[in-house]
Amino acid sequence: MASRRPEHSAPPEIFYNESEAIKYTTNSRMIAIQAQMSGRAIELLALPDDSPRLILDLGCGSGLSGQVLEEMGHTWVGLDISQAMLNVCRSRGSESGDILLSDLGEGVPFRAGAFDGAISISCIQWLCNADKSTHSPVQRLYRFFSSLYSCLCRNSRAVFQFYPENGSQIELITAQAMRAGFTGGLVVDFPNSTKAKKMFLVLFAGGTAQQLPKGLTESNDNTVPYSSKREITGRGQPSRAPKKSRQWILDKKERRRRQGKHVRADTKYTARKRSARF
Repeated sequence: MASRRPEHSAPPEIFYNESEAIKYTTNSRMIAIQAQMSGRAIELLALPDDSPRLILDLGCGSGLSGQVLEEMGHTWVGLDISQAMLNVCRSRGSESGDILLSDLGEGVPFRAGAFDGAISISCIQWLCNADKSTHSPVQRLYRFFSSLYSCLCRNSRAVFQFYPENGSQIELITAQAMRAGFTGGLVVDFPNSTKAKKMFLVLFAGGTAQQLPKGLTESNDNTVPYSSKREITGRGQPSRAPKKSRQWILDKKERRRRQGKHVRADTKYTARKRSARF
């Protein structure tokens, strides 16, 4: 039976052609899944609250993950090997993002310490393939991770959502990341679910020791999947609660809890406006 994994069908710059790129702007289910995974990846970055950061979006595609970054107030730079996907990204417009045609296996072309973090959605597994006779997955992964390590600020994180083909592929990817200087490991959300299970490689770029975040489970997420917390509007854009509203504050506190930070318990007084006088 033929493999259903896209990376076995063709190199990414060929597989993600014009027709495939259009799907990422017209398929509401695909948009919703991409928004869900992007939101979770950004959450795992554990960025400071209410402080814009410059984030690198690796394999940015049509800009769906960049859109989520913009909604959270961040500026981003996206890299992708598919010109067709970048064309769609450019046509969508962006208020705070720049894009660049780039093969990640050739390294990340930015100065040292340029970014406050990096995310990648469904991309890193493509580097495990040797699409050309000159390609060596080990060398390409190491070149990618070592250049990424250099362009990240110390104490920052890089979060990769990916679909590993097998255990050997996980070992290959993580081994080259650690060889390049990163620390960290795998975070698995909903490990006992066939459909909801998602795997994230969370990497720490030097600095002080950091604790690996915990994966989501039904027990610690109150049986509510992450996707249900982000409604999708008619244009395929995740809606957010108004800033400083009660729901906005509750969502913010929940993100901090998932990042392992101490947060005060929710009460009936949470988000209640204080009187101007005593």
